[in-house]
Amino acid sequence: MGITETAGESSARKTRRRAPTSIESLDADILCIIFSFLDLFDLVHCTVVCNSWYAVIKKLKLLQSSCRRMHQVGSTSLEQPREIDVEDFAMKHHKMALLRGRIEIERWEAHSHRFSQCRMKKGLLLTGVGDKVMRLWSLNSYKCMEEYSLPDAASLVDFDFDESKIVGLVGTRISIWRRNGQRSIFPSREGTIPKGLCMRYIDPEAVVGCEDGTARVFDMYSKTCSQIIRTHGGPITCLSLSDNQLFLSGSSLGRVTVSDPLLDQPVAMLKSTITAGGIQTICFNQGSNLAFSGTTAGYVSCWDLRKMRQVWENRVSPNVVYSIQQLKNDTSVMVAGGIDGVLRVVDQKSGRVLSSCIMDDKVSTVLRRQSQVVVEKRRGKRVSQDVEIDKIERKTRPQISCIAMGMKKVVTAHSGKFISVWKFNHS
Repeated sequence: MGITETAGESSARKTRRRAPTSIESLDADILCIIFSFLDLFDLVHCTVVCNSWYAVIKKLKLLQSSCRRMHQVGSTSLEQPREIDVEDFAMKHHKMALLRGRIEIERWEAHSHRFSQCRMKKGLLLTGVGDKVMRLWSLNSYKCMEEYSLPDAASLVDFDFDESKIVGLVGTRISIWRRNGQRSIFPSREGTIPKGLCMRYIDPEAVVGCEDGTARVFDMYSKTCSQIIRTHGGPITCLSLSDNQLFLSGSSLGRVTVSDPLLDQPVAMLKSTITAGGIQTICFNQGSNLAFSGTTAGYVSCWDLRKMRQVWENRVSPNVVYSIQQLKNDTSVMVAGGIDGVLRVVDQKSGRVLSSCIMDDKVSTVLRRQSQVVVEKRRGKRVSQDVEIDKIERKTRPQISCIAMGMKKVVTAHSGKFISVWKFNHS
């Protein structure tokens, strides 16, 4: 089987390095055995480690046979696919699982008090906002790995994390927790923020959206506010940061701005073609240069940031859309959730709702021995697009306050005590 190389893979090839001697010494057969335990998304990550790994993964028989099966499902042609693009194959498998896969939901009580936010990275899940602690969970065992306490009198507004630290907007200050549990705060002269409403972080900077319409950029290492940008005439309700230093902000006035941390004015302002309510959530797809926003009126909009114009706008829900997310590098689908509790799979290119999912009312419980967590198991089910949502029992669709996205997996918070993991299995 040959190998095709996309623009994304060409970029990845440039970043691949010669493997360390200890890695190069591993026999190709041993590497094949190790890689056989990984899922598709992990294999995609491994292809950019070094050229030798890339070559071994491309030749995996399991990968080739899976590609053939997918080609047969998606095509009427009898011709076998000649080439494998690992990343493209993984994204197609992810999409098919979201649209056609069997849905299994596992839920557990993550906090003793209500919480509303969750963030997921590399098999770890961080939960908080509403409770006096943040908790870091393993998504393999559902074990609570670490717990981070908040200052006594302060409330957590927003948070984010990476491999080494947790960054949180606590009251009017930014706090940093090392993964070993030690906490530090910005000095009072630099760290006080006038009513921050949201925060996003990509090392080395955190951006805070404020009630006065300003976005404040903080450097995590110098612990200084490096820039104050007036982005809106009203409160900033949500933020999204890109890898190329630009960031997007949405306001309660229904506008989205694109800003550069080095400039004190926005680069561009994006307006909706219709009055669609205040912006509640926003996300950016680095692969396609498209930005997506969800509003208080149930609309989801798409903007092309290369041309700074709106591509489409569609009402996907009759109520507030609290969260939208897509898997990094996936340019086909995303998921949206909000006050009506329906998890919707949306086409990124058109805004059309492709599938709507809710929880089944039948529940079974199991004790995870490794973590000592009682897990509630349910099946998910798909509902037709023309169904009247208000006639569906509320207990099968608790409101979705936040979404985190993984490969064939969606995590939802519900402004309650439980966290839910939706697993989409497509054989």
